[in-house]
Amino acid sequence: MSRKSRPALIGITTYGRQEALPFSLPAAYLDAVRAAGGTPILLPPGETDPAILLEPLDGLIIPGGGDINPKCYNGSHHPSIYSVDCDRDAFELKLAEFALKNHLPVLGICRGLQILIVSDGGSLIPHVPDVYGTSVLHRLDPEPGKRFPTEHKVKIHKDSRLANFIQQTHISVVSWHHQAVHKLPSGWRAVAHAVEDGLIEAVEHEDHPWAIGVQWHPELSKDDPYHQRIFQAFVEATQNKTKKGLIESMNFC
Repeated sequence: MSRKSRPALIGITTYGRQEALPFSLPAAYLDAVRAAGGTPILLPPGETDPAILLEPLDGLIIPGGGDINPKCYNGSHHPSIYSVDCDRDAFELKLAEFALKNHLPVLGICRGLQILIVSDGGSLIPHVPDVYGTSVLHRLDPEPGKRFPTEHKVKIHKDSRLANFIQQTHISVVSWHHQAVHKLPSGWRAVAHAVEDGLIEAVEHEDHPWAIGVQWHPELSKDDPYHQRIFQAFVEATQNKTKKGLIESMNFC
């Protein structure tokens, strides 16, 4: 089967290895890719050359998960930071750099958006309530060690790619995060904000053919056509991608 005739191969990074536990990823990500017509390929942390993994693939999804080590963006520690995995950080930052420099379509979801921003020189807010307060809950923390998703409203800029393929400028999203974008690197723009507190909810690269990050979890809204259009647009973009070729190995964070 030729590359043009087969379904798009979509790499999705997985959670890291915690002690002796296996690599893992919530099935909702795979379901969303398959529903959009793509074939998911899981990418566990550990490989050091992004070209080996990404050259055969048509697109990359960087999903949610624990917090990025603040050292990766010259940030400071915060008591709320949890589940830091430096192996996963280094792995995903390398893949993000490769995708951005080689015009490989890339979708960042929650932590994945943050990886895209950090990989390109941006920074994060360590704990959203410290900056934005609690007028909007971006995740539920009923007690120490317990974290759950929550729902809130987002406004999408009407002149963005995101609004173009979602075909809406106001949607309800499911989010599950306590960190967010602080400083956007050059070449990126914020294209969606939380309605009530103004937090950045989505970003797009201005020069890359298809590099978009959303701070919410569209895979958790499997029955909502607006959220599924994100995956559909992404898979469609992977079928028309262009790449510049392989690049030299990059440094870990």
